[in-house]
Amino acid sequence: MKALRFLVILSFTVHISCAQAPKDSYTKIEQMIPMRDGTRLYTAIYIPKNNAGKLPFLMVRTPYSCQPYGKDNLPSRLGPNMLFKNEPYIFVYQDVRGRHMSEGVFREMTPYIPGKKTNKDVDESSDTYDTVDWLLKNIDNNNGKVGIYGISYPGFYATAALPNAHPAIKAVSPQAPVTDEFEGDDAYHRGAFFVMDNFDFMNFFDAPRSAPRADNPPIDKNLEIKDAYDFYLKAGALSNLNTKYFGGKSNIWNEYLAHATKDAYWQSRDIRKHLVNVKPATLVVGGWFDAEDLFGALNTYSTIESQNKSNDNRLVMGPWTHGAWERQNWNRFVSYNFESNTAAYFQQMELDFFNYHLKAKGNFDAGEATIFFTGTNEWKRFAQWPPAGVKTRKLLLNANHQLELNDVATTGADEYVSDPANPVPYINKIAGERLSEYMAANQQFAAVRNDVLCYTSVVLDKDITLAGPLTANLSVSITGTDADFIVKIIDVLPDSAATQQLVRAEVLRGKFRNSFKKPEPFKPGKITPVKLQLNDVAHTFKKGHQIMVQVQSSWFPLVDRNPQQFLNIPAAKDTDFKKQSIKILHSSQYPSWISCTELE
Repeated sequence: MKALRFLVILSFTVHISCAQAPKDSYTKIEQMIPMRDGTRLYTAIYIPKNNAGKLPFLMVRTPYSCQPYGKDNLPSRLGPNMLFKNEPYIFVYQDVRGRHMSEGVFREMTPYIPGKKTNKDVDESSDTYDTVDWLLKNIDNNNGKVGIYGISYPGFYATAALPNAHPAIKAVSPQAPVTDEFEGDDAYHRGAFFVMDNFDFMNFFDAPRSAPRADNPPIDKNLEIKDAYDFYLKAGALSNLNTKYFGGKSNIWNEYLAHATKDAYWQSRDIRKHLVNVKPATLVVGGWFDAEDLFGALNTYSTIESQNKSNDNRLVMGPWTHGAWERQNWNRFVSYNFESNTAAYFQQMELDFFNYHLKAKGNFDAGEATIFFTGTNEWKRFAQWPPAGVKTRKLLLNANHQLELNDVATTGADEYVSDPANPVPYINKIAGERLSEYMAANQQFAAVRNDVLCYTSVVLDKDITLAGPLTANLSVSITGTDADFIVKIIDVLPDSAATQQLVRAEVLRGKFRNSFKKPEPFKPGKITPVKLQLNDVAHTFKKGHQIMVQVQSSWFPLVDRNPQQFLNIPAAKDTDFKKQSIKILHSSQYPSWISCTELE
């Protein structure tokens, strides 16, 4: 199956495969725990044998299956990571409502219901509360404390446990949590649809279900994609994918395309506004190379921080892809060599976090923000993130494809033709699935295209360390009524090939430049400001390197093609896709620049 399916399953199975759990060490209980509305959720409970003391619960709630099923079938391992093999916990795994062996109806990122009035008002917060309450009352020899963790979708369920949390929940670790699927996680990025990821994902995840089932069948069992660029280009408009392959059978796919603005559907699924009065200690974890939920980690942390002044809230950001912090070893990625096992560094921190809050054992002395800086391979601790003591720097686009590092007068403009029939590839490889390595891939393949603009600095005479958010401020003029804008920040290495190592990139669907809720057309030929918020960065551009910025208007098939007309893209026809000219101005009157923060 496709890599995305593997990654999603890994985000759960890595949890259940990290601490030895032979049958003679644990007793397994399978229980259908009733929720307040009568729906029963399948829950597997693993209780250590020969343990004299009272133990806390450590729980994962998942839509990806609690296999192996059967009270005599135990997994080979349990717990978040290998270090838990010598730490007795009561491990709990639960299929969430409507998934696998649990009853009920599944809802995509179940909206939180504030002010619940009846037992029919249920969400992931109430299901977690009811599960915890049952565990405390029915499982002997517990110490009355519960910890929750999860990566990716299970990370969302960890976050969803925080509003109105059960008093017994003392520690929660949302890791790469799905947070806002329209602005930056999984489904859409700044309003642009991530077609390849979601088509692949929904085929294995969202087949219709009439009753509990252990295994989840694909919607189209014959679907096989060998060259994603070729497949999605030939597929044409988004509606063709449903017609030819899904036949309307994926409810979530239908919902995604029916809600192509940040309307009430997406607003109700943005958990951030409900993260108030958070009581449990939180450890939010993310990876700088996470192709799925980098946005979620950064924004879950910042939201808890801003809305809960007294909460014990910590952030860990490392040089990881999605869930790679739970790998046995993670010391390199693409052309990066991190010179240490960064996964092991985190796993000790994770053990300390749960031991301290659930067992009152040892110390948890991690910084408020523990951040790995690529480029120098350093872990740094800060009292806040973004850190204090930074200065604002502008990277100015200029004539002759120069990137100015100082505040100087700039001139000129550059123009390219964006052709939906020949979109810019997101990576220079042929593969049937999305490759996470695009997050750090060499961008030379894009730099040679006529529809990609490149701006390069002088060779640096000292290190420049960027720490925190990046904002692209573009002055643009287009001949159509809509366009996408992709901005890349690149480290040009002083090797023989002058490798263009991607540091950060993001897309904005231009019609959402002023509001994700109310899209606006461009006026052809009118100079228009476009602001694109990229995800944070922690990277040192070393002396002898150069900084490059690339600007383009397609990123395929990572992002669906924009017809470059102001219309409802999911309803677009093949004939709606048009070429257009896009001008990026960088004069003194109409400048274009990247705003960033430099760590001094």
